[in-house]
This record gives sequence, structure tokens and C-alpha cells, in this order.
Amino acid sequence: MAEDLFPLLIAVTPSPAERIRLAELLDGVAPLLLVADFDELRRLIAVPQQRTAEPPGRAPAAVAAAVDDTLLIDSVRSTARCGDRQVDLTRLEHDLLTCLTTEPVRVWSYAELHRSVWHDERLQRRADVQSLVKRLRRKLADLGTGVTIDAVRGVGLRLTHHRRPRVGGA
Repeated sequence: MAEDLFPLLIAVTPSPAERIRLAELLDGVAPLLLVADFDELRRLIAVPQQRTAEPPGRAPAAVAAAVDDTLLIDSVRSTARCGDRQVDLTRLEHDLLTCLTTEPVRVWSYAELHRSVWHDERLQRRADVQSLVKRLRRKLADLGTGVTIDAVRGVGLRLTHHRRPRVGGA
């Protein structure tokens, strides 16, 4: 039975570039689980809890509210969805929103966002990012989600969920 066990490597890092680098370094060593933070790791390895029996056709109100409040990004269709609402995203809007969601608590500089979305090292125009953010904020508001893009004065932008703020610490 002991010979059936195998090691599982778990790496926790908020940086997408670091996760790629780890995947390349550890390729073939052992199965590898890469996550952005400990909350994501907990969700992945948590044991599902038994639900109490609900009458057929009725979802618990708390579950329905949580599902309706979740922002889902469909990269295949280039759409964003929240509850029963959906908006189409341009390629740039999709790439910006995806970039911001990779590290939602991180404040991204305008230059970093420009490089990530436009893939251009030479041009780093703040106005391009601001214009794109303005359009994306409007679409997120149309969805009715609590998620928005906040400006951090003198630093850059970050993705924030105003209805369910995350509080860190022990």
C-alpha cells in the first residue's frame, strides 16, 4: 500500500510568471498543484460538507445569492456573467479583466497593465488603460456585480469586490 503513494508538490504564489517558472522547473518531478493564494488552496482541498435535504426545486437563499453575486469570465466566448446578466467583452477588455483577476488584491501599475494587455514594451500610454478601464467599469456595473476596478492614487489599479470585502490577517 505504501508504494502506491506518490508525492504531490503544492506551490502557492500570486505571480502568474512565478507559477509558470515553477511548472517549467518541476516538470516531471511529481504532480504539481499551483495556486495563487491559500484561500484558493483551501477551496481546492476542502472536504465537501453534507447538505441538509431541501425540498426539490428550491435552492437555499444563501446559495442562490452567492451564485448570483459571482463574476464569471468566459474566455472562450469572451463574455462576463453575473447571475442572469451577461456582457460581451472586447479582446482588450477581456485581457485587462483576466489580468486583474490573476492577483485581485494586487495594485497594478499602468505600465504593467499596458504591457499585459497590449503586449507592447515600448508604448505605455496611461490614457489607453484609463479609457479601457472606463468602458470595463461600465460593463461591470451593467452586470450588477459588486466587482469594480478601483484606482489607487499614485500607484495604479486593482480589482475590488465591494459587497464582500476580503479581510486578511490571523
